Amino acid sequence: MSKIKVAVAGLGRIGKIHLKNLCRNFPEIEVVAVMDVEDASKKIADEFNVPVFVKSFDELLAVEGVDAVVICSPTDTHADYVVKAANAGKQIFCEKPLDLSLDRVKEVLEIVEKSGVKLMLGFNRRFDPEFKKIKQLVEDDAIGEVQIVKITSRDPGPPPVSYIKVSGGLFLDMTIHDFDMARFISGKAVKEVFAKGAVMVDPEIGKAGDIDTAIITLTFEDDSMAVIDNCRKAVYGYDQRLEVFGSKGMAQAENNFPNNHKLYTESGISGDLPLHFFLERYDASYNQEMSEFIEALVSGSEMPVGGNDGLLSIAIGLAAKKSVAEGRPVKVEEVLIE
Repeated sequence: MSKIKVAVAGLGRIGKIHLKNLCRNFPEIEVVAVMDVEDASKKIADEFNVPVFVKSFDELLAVEGVDAVVICSPTDTHADYVVKAANAGKQIFCEKPLDLSLDRVKEVLEIVEKSGVKLMLGFNRRFDPEFKKIKQLVEDDAIGEVQIVKITSRDPGPPPVSYIKVSGGLFLDMTIHDFDMARFISGKAVKEVFAKGAVMVDPEIGKAGDIDTAIITLTFEDDSMAVIDNCRKAVYGYDQRLEVFGSKGMAQAENNFPNNHKLYTESGISGDLPLHFFLERYDASYNQEMSEFIEALVSGSEMPVGGNDGLLSIAIGLAAKKSVAEGRPVKVEEVLIE
């Protein structure tokens, strides 16, 4: 069987991860082209023996034989690139979010549907081995009826304020992963959001119009709940934990560590800090995510994360922003129909 020909757009941190995995781990595909606006990125293409390097998305789509594109470029390019790829008949993987505007997301998804191509969005945490195990326990009814989901997501340090200004804010940049995880793990729709946020890490983040610390309560359609806590800075490393409590018991996924040693002495107990950041913590999930994208292309099955998953996560994020601004619970439906 001939190989699937893939092109990668954007060679930032995530783009490099996907390019490495595609070139090294999947013999059934061939990366035939990469695109990045920076000339220096050609060195990355050469490192992985990719034959074509271009600097525009139109040039990338024009490369002969491309079956699928992997979009890892900045957020403000995602919607336009997805539309162009769909109109060109290419299968699409796109990093989250599709756009920061719900109207634009809806418009793009309509175009994708009419084109007949497949679209997968990059919510990589669904593919983390620990979180997938929790999901399986929920599906196997080992925990019983899910009553409370608790998600902790804290970064080791905030991004530059220049990034904060264009990120869409904490809820659409960082917490969006947790909104998706809450839906994924529980298997339930979110009907209401109540969020509280503050600037506790860096006053400059507040001056940029954002928050850096938040607690969010989600209410699912059956009145069960999820509680998410976020912070842009945890001095001890990347804090990623998940707990599901149900009628039959409870399951937890704890942080990952470089090793599991503990030193016990008369002065106390010590060990390594959690893995430093998302590149290390979610290394396996990025590879599994791409594996399932390729499997869906080969088999013709549905993508494991579809456009509507992205739409709903953005809607929850916008409801959270509205909740903080107005100091009240906000129905997701309010945001969807605005």
